Amino acid sequence: MKSTILKSLALGLITISLWSCKKDETRLVSDISPAGTLTASATALTLVQANGTKAALTLSFPAASVTGYAVPVSSTLQFDMKGNNFASAREFALSTTSYSPTVNDFNTMLLALGAKIGTSAQIEVRLKSGASLNALTYSNVVTLTATPYLASAWIFVPGNYQGWNPATADSLVSLTSNGVYSGIIKFDGNAFKITPAKKWDIAYGDAGSGKISTSGGDISSISAEFKLVSVDLNKNTFTIAKADYWSIIGNAIPGSNWSVDTDMKFINDGKNSWTITLPLTAGELKFRQNHDWAVSIGDGANNVVIASAGTYKLTLTLNSDGKTGSFTAVKQ
Repeated sequence: MKSTILKSLALGLITISLWSCKKDETRLVSDISPAGTLTASATALTLVQANGTKAALTLSFPAASVTGYAVPVSSTLQFDMKGNNFASAREFALSTTSYSPTVNDFNTMLLALGAKIGTSAQIEVRLKSGASLNALTYSNVVTLTATPYLASAWIFVPGNYQGWNPATADSLVSLTSNGVYSGIIKFDGNAFKITPAKKWDIAYGDAGSGKISTSGGDISSISAEFKLVSVDLNKNTFTIAKADYWSIIGNAIPGSNWSVDTDMKFINDGKNSWTITLPLTAGELKFRQNHDWAVSIGDGANNVVIASAGTYKLTLTLNSDGKTGSFTAVKQ
């Protein structure tokens, strides 16, 4: 009997203990409002470089509300090309409930997303809101239409290949004026430097380990061939890599007779064009890559016909694949 009483007492104490724990439990719960409606001050945007520092538009949305346990909530605007389902979106985390990018900033973003200069593009934007990766909500999608402009800036590459003259040196281009420049130059195997202007007031040289500085020496050890040169003036770095190049060959070129290539010059203006001006005879020619027939361009499936002798300016403009394109042959 005593044993039974003790067991009953123990069971009662356990039940009371469990009931007390359940009663005293504190649940920490947050209730976060979903992403609100995103609105735009305009959806058809006119981008003009002269208005570069002005606001392109204003995107607005309501602030997220939190009840219960307070947690930080992030608000991020996502931009991507229409139809891409935000797969490669550019994101801007915000601490306010509006965003007003400048015309220059919006133009730079368009180009980074893949929009083409001078071609109307549609961009989608939405608000991503939430406290964690598994609690994100998204707003309505707003479609913006705009045509990006060419906002180029150049730096210059005087060197041994052209007589160390900044005034006539080849250039490197930054299509968005973001401080990152690139271009293709045919070197002669010697050295060069970088100048922000066509003069020697400021010149960047090799500071070692891929760095440049105004106290650095000549950038040297360059093999005699076409090179892709990239310079980042934000980080003061540079890279040099072997580049594909284009030439002309054919019996319309004096001294060629389909056996000797004449190299073209790359135009560092963002249009992916190669050009050359030279005297030609009546005959035929083709453009080819890297002095090889693996990649060549003619007049469709045929050679380019030069009907009469004279001095011609030939321009080859490549498509984005770098292997196809169009040409002009203009008699001077």
